[in-house]
Amino acid sequence: MTLEDYILAHIEPEPAYLYRLWRATNLHTLHGRMASGHLQGRLLKMLVQMIRPQRVLEVGTFSGYSAISMAEGLPEGGRLYTFEINDEMEDFTRPWIEGSEVANKIEFIIGDALTEAPKLNMEFDMAFIDGDKRTYRETYEMVMSILKPGGFILADNTLWDGHVVDEAYDKDHQTQGITEFNDYVAQDSRVEQVILPLRDGLTLIRKR
Repeated sequence: MTLEDYILAHIEPEPAYLYRLWRATNLHTLHGRMASGHLQGRLLKMLVQMIRPQRVLEVGTFSGYSAISMAEGLPEGGRLYTFEINDEMEDFTRPWIEGSEVANKIEFIIGDALTEAPKLNMEFDMAFIDGDKRTYRETYEMVMSILKPGGFILADNTLWDGHVVDEAYDKDHQTQGITEFNDYVAQDSRVEQVILPLRDGLTLIRKR
């Protein structure tokens, strides 16, 4: 048994619906590993339960696994707005979201969150950034502009398979986007932050 297997055996079981979604994502999409999966999905749900946001913004829906996981933890009346820029994902993702038990808590929007999220004209209590790594810094600034004081940002993939400390990837645009984001947040006096070495790196950020 690996350490990961041990962990998965000692946390909340993965819901059957999400397991089927994870399987379908890996079978029918090119980048199935991008789906959050059992451990991160249960963490996202628990973080939502701890923070108790009324409005959550997600940048990067992909197959909907993380959106459904977070919506599971939302309080009564809570709502999650999730943006996916790749319209080719809609035919796969929308039926999975609409078929979930938390479909009434999720607004799935095809479009660029950088320009479209501010048009919702609302403030958010929490955001999950998991979109284009090359624009993480710009996405972060957009989210900060519509995040309430005391609100939380979760940023995924911030260790990027360890590439952030591997000089061989210095010229890779996505790695550059992540390292620039990490450096920027580390120097931002408006926030407190901690990086968790979970999966591919998850940064928890609190707006002061």
